[in-house]
Amino acid sequence: MLTACDIMTTEVITVKKDTSIQELARILYDNHINGVPVVDVKGAVIGIICESDLIRKDKKLHIPTVVAVFDAVFYLENPKKFEKEIQRFNATTVSDLYTKDVVSVNEKTPVDEIATLMTEKKTYTIPVMDGKRIVGIIGKADLIRTLVS
Repeated sequence: MLTACDIMTTEVITVKKDTSIQELARILYDNHINGVPVVDVKGAVIGIICESDLIRKDKKLHIPTVVAVFDAVFYLENPKKFEKEIQRFNATTVSDLYTKDVVSVNEKTPVDEIATLMTEKKTYTIPVMDGKRIVGIIGKADLIRTLVS
């Protein structure tokens, strides 16, 4: 049975929180990759950012429905969600968009478990970790390559 170490890419491209959105887009496009880990100054993985995060940045801004009664304004939707959408809409660096909840695997994780994680968690860039050290990365293309081999 194939495991993460059999299909992972070992040359992992990473970005930092202060990487610009434009630079991130260039990295993803030039390297034909779906996403990259976000690392801190010590190289520890603190998040993931993907093409879908960039695409979501440019979607239409949903203005929440409000009701005005006299001098009061009542939101019919969660105003915190609107705040997050404004932040996303105005994003200039990776820190404004990246996902902090990282789904990761270790080198011995079976491929079928990785596929299950990708589909259930809707995350398509998964770091392969050895403790706190990143040793590889698995994307959708890596899984598809196993079907061709």
